[in-house]
Amino acid sequence: MSSDNELDKIKEEMFKKMMNATPKPTFWRDGEIMELTDANFHKALSETDKPVLIDFWADWCAPCKMMAPVIHQMAKNYAGKAYMAKLNVDYNKQTAAQFGVMSIPNFIVFKNGKPVGQRIGAVGRQGLESLLIRSM
Repeated sequence: MSSDNELDKIKEEMFKKMMNATPKPTFWRDGEIMELTDANFHKALSETDKPVLIDFWADWCAPCKMMAPVIHQMAKNYAGKAYMAKLNVDYNKQTAAQFGVMSIPNFIVFKNGKPVGQRIGAVGRQGLESLLIRSM
């Protein structure tokens, strides 16, 4: 085999490896809180096998606002292990109704697209962490 052919073969193999190593774009980003909607809910959950803690909330809800910093900190602390998301129930009534969300804040952990745990109310960091850890 000539050196040109060998070089071409090596280049081709390296190119194939690079193409296979390129991560596919995904909805989820470690350490961030993602905004879910009726339109993207099921697709987003289908893109991960990690647990997803979803905060069902509304702008007018004072306990929801109290829990917001907890969710933000948990997103950072659980980066690489789980994802955090928010869904505004006033603008996404279909998804809220699908999961029986009648009171907020309402936290549901999903694993493989299915709900595996739920807590209602301003349960604090310990309440959310115990909910999340059970699903890991």
